[in-house]
Amino acid sequence: MPAPLPARARVVIVGGGVIGTSIAYHLGHAGWSDVVVLERDRLTSGTTWHAAGLMTTFGSTSETSTSVRRYSRDLYARLEAETGVATGFKPVGLIEAAADADRLEEYRRVAAFQRRFGLEIHEIGPAEMSELFPLAKTDDLLAGFYLPGDGRVNPVDLTMSFARGARNLGVRIVEGVSVEKVLTTPQGRGSRVTGVQTSAGDIEAEVVVNCAGMWARELAAQNGVVVPNQAAEHYYLITEAIDGMSPDAPVFEDPAAYGYYREEGGGMMVGLFEPRAAAWRVDGIPRDFSFGEIPPDWERMGPFVEKAMSRVPVAVEVGIRTFFCGPESFTPDLLPAIGAAPGVGGYFVCAGMNSVGILSSGGWGRVMAHWITTGAPDVDVTAVNVDRFRGYQLDERYRAERTAEILGTVYAAHTPGVQLASGRGIHRSAVHDRLVEAGGYLRDVSGWEGAAWYAAPGQTPNAEPGWGHQPWFANWRAEHEAVRERAGLIDMSFMAKWRIRGPEAGPLLDHLSAGAVDGAAETITYTQWLDDDARLQADLTVTKLTDGDFLLVASDTAYGHVEHLLLAAAGDRDVAIEDVTTSWAQFAVQGPRSRDVLAGLVGADLGAEAMPFRSVRRTTLADKEILLARITYAGELGYEVYVPAGDALAVWDTIVAAGQEHGLALYGLNALASLRMEKGYRDYGHDIDNTDGVYEAGLGFAVALDGGDFRGKAAAVTAKAAPATRRVVSVLLADPEPLLFHAEPVLRDGEFVGYIRAASYGWTIGGAVGLAMVEAPEAVTKAWIDAGEWTVDVAGQLVPARVSLRPFYDPTSARVRQ
Repeated sequence: MPAPLPARARVVIVGGGVIGTSIAYHLGHAGWSDVVVLERDRLTSGTTWHAAGLMTTFGSTSETSTSVRRYSRDLYARLEAETGVATGFKPVGLIEAAADADRLEEYRRVAAFQRRFGLEIHEIGPAEMSELFPLAKTDDLLAGFYLPGDGRVNPVDLTMSFARGARNLGVRIVEGVSVEKVLTTPQGRGSRVTGVQTSAGDIEAEVVVNCAGMWARELAAQNGVVVPNQAAEHYYLITEAIDGMSPDAPVFEDPAAYGYYREEGGGMMVGLFEPRAAAWRVDGIPRDFSFGEIPPDWERMGPFVEKAMSRVPVAVEVGIRTFFCGPESFTPDLLPAIGAAPGVGGYFVCAGMNSVGILSSGGWGRVMAHWITTGAPDVDVTAVNVDRFRGYQLDERYRAERTAEILGTVYAAHTPGVQLASGRGIHRSAVHDRLVEAGGYLRDVSGWEGAAWYAAPGQTPNAEPGWGHQPWFANWRAEHEAVRERAGLIDMSFMAKWRIRGPEAGPLLDHLSAGAVDGAAETITYTQWLDDDARLQADLTVTKLTDGDFLLVASDTAYGHVEHLLLAAAGDRDVAIEDVTTSWAQFAVQGPRSRDVLAGLVGADLGAEAMPFRSVRRTTLADKEILLARITYAGELGYEVYVPAGDALAVWDTIVAAGQEHGLALYGLNALASLRMEKGYRDYGHDIDNTDGVYEAGLGFAVALDGGDFRGKAAAVTAKAAPATRRVVSVLLADPEPLLFHAEPVLRDGEFVGYIRAASYGWTIGGAVGLAMVEAPEAVTKAWIDAGEWTVDVAGQLVPARVSLRPFYDPTSARVRQ
C-alpha cells in the first residue's frame, strides 16, 4: 500500500524516473524541501530501467547541451559520496568513429567547439582506436574522437541515488500512486495550477512538474499544453561472454553502422539507432505498462543488426543472450520539452529526452530547479522551450511519420542541407504555387514551405547536403546581388503576426516593449521584450496603425514564446488579440530599386519625405487593400506588404510583372540570411537568446529609457551604466573559402573569447560572416577589439578574421534611409 499522501505540497513532480528524481534532488538542494514525487508504479518503471546507461558528452554544438551533459557527468562521479548509493558511473572513455568525410568534418567542428568548454577530446587514427577497443574492426574508418572522461552509468542505481539524496533533503517520494489530472483554476487568459488529482486523493500544489516520460503528452493535453513526444521502438542486444571483453573497455560508437558498443556482464551490448524507425502506440501508452518490453520486429531490424554487428565481428560468433526492444520517447525536432507551460501558471514540463535522458538528467534537473525556484532559466532555452510546439504536432499521423524519421537522424551525418521529409506542408502560403513554378528549392519553415533559393530557367531545384561550396551557391549569390544592386521579392508569410486592438492595447504593448511603441500612428517600432533582469525574451516589431490598433510581427520560431508572453501580460486588460499569421500574407520588396517597382502600383506617395523609414500606409495594390510598411531585414531601401491571404496572389503577380523592367528577382531564405548577416541584424533564438542582456546584444539603441515603465527598465538602467564585458560582434573570415555555420570558436590573441552563434556567406563583403557573443575581463569596446589579433577555429584550423561592433555592410544605414 502506498504511504498516505499529504494534503498539500509546494511542488508535485509527476514521474519517478531519472528526470523526476533529479529535479527533486536539485529542488532539495535549492532549499525547496516541500516537494512530493508521485510514481504510478515503482521508480524507473517507465523507460529509465532499460536505458543503455551511456554517459557521453560528445556530439553537440549547443552550449546548453554541452553544459548539461558535462554537469551530469561531473555530478555522477561525486553523487555516491553524498548519498551513499552508487551510481555505477565508470569513466571508461568514449570513442566516436568517423567512417566518412562528412562525419569527419562534422566531428572536427564538434571537437573544436566542445574543447573550448573544457572537454578533453583527442582525434585518433584507426590503429589507436584498435588499441583502445581491440574487438572493433577499424581499418576502414577515417578517424575516431576519444574522450577519456566519458563512460557509462547504471540508470537504476543513478535514479536511486537521486531519490536517496532527495529524501535526505526532505523530499517525499511516493510509489504506487498515479496522477490522473493536473488541477487548475482560471487566471487571466489562461489558468493556474492548484494541485493534482491522484488515484489516492487530491494534493494541493503551487507547482506541478510533468516528468511523465512517454505519458507526458497525454497528461499535458488535458490542460491544453502541447508536448508532442512519441514513443518508438528502441533496440539493443547483449551477447554471450566474449574473451577479452574488459569491463574497463571504452564505449565505442559507430553511427555509420547504426551501433554503439560497450561491455555488459562479460559480453557486449550492441545498441541500435536504425535509419528508419517505428513509432509505438501512437494511440496512447497503456497506463499499466511497467518494466515492459515490446515484441521485436526481426524482419525490419535484420539488416540494421547485421550492419552493426559487422563492426565487431566477434559478436556474431559468440551468440546472443538477449535481444531487447523497449520504448523510448522522441520529439519532432529531437530536442527535449523543457520549461514553463504556456497558458498554465505553475505548470512545468521536463520530458521528451530523445534517448539521452540518462546522460543529461543531472544537468536538466539543475536547470529545472533553478527555473522553478527563481522564475527564469540560467541557460539558453530558446531551442528547447516547451512553448515552441504547435498543436498540429499532436496529430497521430504526424507523430507516427515524424518519429520514424527523426529517430533515424540520431546517428545520421548532420551535414548542412539535410532536410526532413515528414510533416511537411502543414501551412502553405497563398503564393506557394508561384514559388514552385519559379523553381523554388523548398524547405520547412516552422510547418510552412519556404523557398531557400531558386533554380535558373532550365535547371531543376536539387541540392546535395555538403560542408563546402555547392553548385547552387551561384543561384544564391545572384539573388543576394539582385537585392543589393536592383530589387528582390520574397514571400515571408510564415512570420508570426498578431493584431492587438482595444483601449488598453497601447499600454499593454508599452509595458511589454523596451521601445516606446504607443507613439505616433502609422509608425513601426523595432523593439525587444525583456525579463526583470533586462535579458531578452523577444525581438520583434510593433506597428501602431491607429490609437488602440496594433500589428505585432515576430519570427516564425518565436511564435509560441511571443504568444505566451503576450497572453500572460494581457490578463484581464480590455484588449482583443487576433492571430493573423495564416490569414495575412507578408511579402518583402527590397533593394535600391524597390521604390521604383512599387511607385506605380500603390495609391500612396513613396518618396523619402512622404514615407520615411519605419512608416506604414494603408493603400491599394492590384485593386486590393494592403498595408505597406517601409522596413527592411536586408539592409536596403525596402518595403513589406501585408495583405489578406485571399487577395495575396493578385498582389504578388502584379509586383512580379511590374518589377521586370527594374530587374526584380525572386530571392529565397538563403539570400535573406546572407543579406541580414552582412548587416548584423539579429535573430532571436539563433544569435541572441534569453541569457543576453539587451545592451550586450547591441540593441541598446532600441531601448527607450526616457519612456514608460516597461518590464526590466530598472535593470536596463543599471546595465547601461555598467561596462559591457559581453557583446555581440560581427565576424568576417579573411579567407573566402572556409564556411561558417554555427559554433565555431572565436579567439583573440589565441585565447577563446566566444563562438559563432549564427552565420552565412557575405557575397557583398567577400567571405563567411557571422555573429558571435564574445566575453572579456574588461569592457568590449572598439579599442579592445582593434587591439587584438582575431582568428576563428574552423574544424581545427585557425582562420584569420576581422571583428567589429558595427556591421561590415553599410554601418551607418545610409542605404536603408535613402
